Amino acid sequence: MVRWIEQQAEGGTCVLYLGGVWRLPNLRGIAEALRGVRVPGSAPVILDGSRLEALDTAAGFTLFRYLSSHGCTEATVTARGFDPAHRRLLALVHERMKSEPSEAHARHLGLVHRIGHATVDLALLLRDHTRFLGRVAVELLGLLRRPGRFRVRETVSQFEDVGLDAIPIVALVTFLIGVVFAYLLGVQAQRYGANIFVVDGVGMAICRELSPMLAAILVAGRSGAAFTAQLGTMRVQEEVDAISTLGLAPIQVLVVPRLAAIMVALPLLAFVGDVAGIAGGMAVTAWQLDISPATFMDRLHATLPVSYLAVGLAKTPVFAAFIALIACRMGLSVARDARSVGINTTSTVVQGIVAVIVLDAIFAVVLQHLDI
Repeated sequence: MVRWIEQQAEGGTCVLYLGGVWRLPNLRGIAEALRGVRVPGSAPVILDGSRLEALDTAAGFTLFRYLSSHGCTEATVTARGFDPAHRRLLALVHERMKSEPSEAHARHLGLVHRIGHATVDLALLLRDHTRFLGRVAVELLGLLRRPGRFRVRETVSQFEDVGLDAIPIVALVTFLIGVVFAYLLGVQAQRYGANIFVVDGVGMAICRELSPMLAAILVAGRSGAAFTAQLGTMRVQEEVDAISTLGLAPIQVLVVPRLAAIMVALPLLAFVGDVAGIAGGMAVTAWQLDISPATFMDRLHATLPVSYLAVGLAKTPVFAAFIALIACRMGLSVARDARSVGINTTSTVVQGIVAVIVLDAIFAVVLQHLDI
């Protein structure tokens, strides 16, 4: 029969000899053996592990819980004869037992508490974005003093990813939006014989609002998520720390090229969206309203103010700057685990789309007051 524990008295000191395999499958027998041991709580106790064959955390936890329930403390218990691996395991178990237990149930906050937490989180998020904007501004000022530090090759590479590779999806989406918008507007215009005014609505809506906003939303979901995932992965793999170790500024190396590329690419994508959206509207009006392409273009040139096209394109660099700053900050703030990369990438897409819509609403109100 296995003697899990044997109690002896040596010179007036209680000695507990641990023997056999102290592991989870034998935990019931070990617990029964411990219940048969009487330990003086205030007197010194020696744990002897010279006879111990194996030990795991479950058995170590059972042993410490038994000693603690009988009044033994760290000062009264001494370990001897333990294998170094067993000693380290017991030290780990003892350290974990001293930590505070986690709450058994999560707290369910009420509506007011949730609103408060959301407000505080939003304020902290805006504070962090503002700090990051300041750091980027400092690096941009440094580039004005030393333009040679600007990384042209990296910027061109990012421009290809952000701009050229996004042309098909932007053109397809804006073309379909032009089709839908012209069709719905044409259904209403036919009732009043105002078919020609569909050209006015399509041109103004596409060039001033729909194309810039849709292009920005697509870039936020496509390139913004890519920026966060790229920088987050670099941070997890400690590549960002390696850049700092080489004496380079991560913002200058990683953020500025992406910021410059997206600010150049988005106005071009918005212009592509203008052309595609108008082409979609032209196709529908030719099929549904019997307005020929030549008539469509003549009416468009006569009624579409150049300011509408200029306003639509002028908004896109602002959209691009916000998308790039949000995406890069979220990427550089990733924790050292893969789960954080996914969380921050999702957050980037949501923040980028919300930022674009909020900025577009602000532009609409301000420009309306300025009669532009």
